[in-house]
Amino acid sequence: MEFHVKGGNPEKQRTACVVVAVYEPRKFSAAAVQLDQASDGFLTNVVRRGDMEGKLGQTLMLFNVPNCQCDRVLLVGCGREREFSLPRLRQVVTTATKALDSGGSTDAVYCLADLAIKGHETASRVTQVVMAAEGALYHFDALKSTKQSQRRPLRKIVLNIANRDELPACEQAAREGQAIANGVALARELGNLPGNVCTPTYLANAALKMGKRLKRLKVQILEQAEMEKLGMGALLSVARGSREPPKLIVLQYRGGAKDDKPVALVGKGLTFDAGGISLKPAPAMDEMKYDMCGAAGVLGAIHACAELALPINVVGVIPSSENLPDGAANKPGDIVTSMSGQTIEVLNTDAEGRLILCDALTYTERFEPTAVIDLATLTGACVIALGNHAHGLMSNHAPLAHELLTAGRAIHDRAWELPLWDEYQDQLDSNFADMANIGGREGGAITAACFLSRYTKKFHWAHLDIAGTAWVSGKEKGGTGRPVPLLVQFLLQRAGTKH
Repeated sequence: MEFHVKGGNPEKQRTACVVVAVYEPRKFSAAAVQLDQASDGFLTNVVRRGDMEGKLGQTLMLFNVPNCQCDRVLLVGCGREREFSLPRLRQVVTTATKALDSGGSTDAVYCLADLAIKGHETASRVTQVVMAAEGALYHFDALKSTKQSQRRPLRKIVLNIANRDELPACEQAAREGQAIANGVALARELGNLPGNVCTPTYLANAALKMGKRLKRLKVQILEQAEMEKLGMGALLSVARGSREPPKLIVLQYRGGAKDDKPVALVGKGLTFDAGGISLKPAPAMDEMKYDMCGAAGVLGAIHACAELALPINVVGVIPSSENLPDGAANKPGDIVTSMSGQTIEVLNTDAEGRLILCDALTYTERFEPTAVIDLATLTGACVIALGNHAHGLMSNHAPLAHELLTAGRAIHDRAWELPLWDEYQDQLDSNFADMANIGGREGGAITAACFLSRYTKKFHWAHLDIAGTAWVSGKEKGGTGRPVPLLVQFLLQRAGTKH
């Protein structure tokens, strides 16, 4: 999709369609008022007939609107004005974009970013419009024999901004929205691939292709023999049950000064998780192809960072494996030694994500990062606690947690902080090793983070449990690309390009 930002009167736009908003009950937005006045009350006469009340999700396509240079005008309902919010803006944009894409408009002018939302400036709304429009057009048909196609798809969107003084900020916001949307699409594409295609090797090759395509990005792949030399006993113990060789994927984006310490992103890359010997139940096990969405999120965020040429250094570390039952697989009661030298009693082989992450976190120490964020589809307990809306956030550094929470609110990819108190650590006690890999049913998301915290004492660290947010189930199941927006917003703030 091609996006542009410009100012101008909506009635003077030469385009296939101008999109304007109507609030409930039948209240025009400022742009709709301009169109109505230019057309001598044409819009007013239409809504008086009852064809458009302004309810959220309503659309009405108008043709031959008098005194307007566009081919069509699309009225889109926004609900009550006092209830309008960023989620509703995204819903409105999604509805309008799908209607235009299926209706033959190859280009359109959106007068939607000017819709007021408390606490969010026009530039912020521009970013949301771009992200929502791109998201509306995403579909996964890579493995279908017949590809989805439109005869006249929507290819160009112009975002109309009433205040010309805001154009420079809005142009930058559109670029950021496009980069975030591209990163989200990459994460969704990788997540939606099945486990027989997206193996650890496939994931490693995808990272290598990124490294060749994007400037300032260096990619290194560590193979099993190298991980054995490093003593990554926890990670390798998970991989023993699979015929697919494990990979440790390391990405280094250098956009900042040479001596600037990087931000590190560590993503869980279980390309399929059957649970190992502690086999998962059969229902919805196909969705365990999404157990690599942490890895996909790292790749998506770094892709956006490189696309925007952010003045910051970022390291991505992705431990990737499969977790399958096999004669060589971990058994409950096995004790493994992590790269840090700490020993772990494996009480449940389905708590494998923390085993591969702990070695990756220890490996990350060599980069002397200023902050480390790991993201992982780690626990069903987090889904029970927070549902599908908020990422679970736990951290050993309050300012870092605050940064992430602030970034999430700004971009509307929100997280919610859970406690990481020492009292929870006792649940990981083991009679036979330094720790167990599970802490029981109570506070499962927190004890998983407590486990990881034992490998993060040398840096400021935050953990994002994305088990409830990285994909959706049901008829519309698929990857969401989260938390790419949160991470990119965080990196924008860290780079000093957001205030």
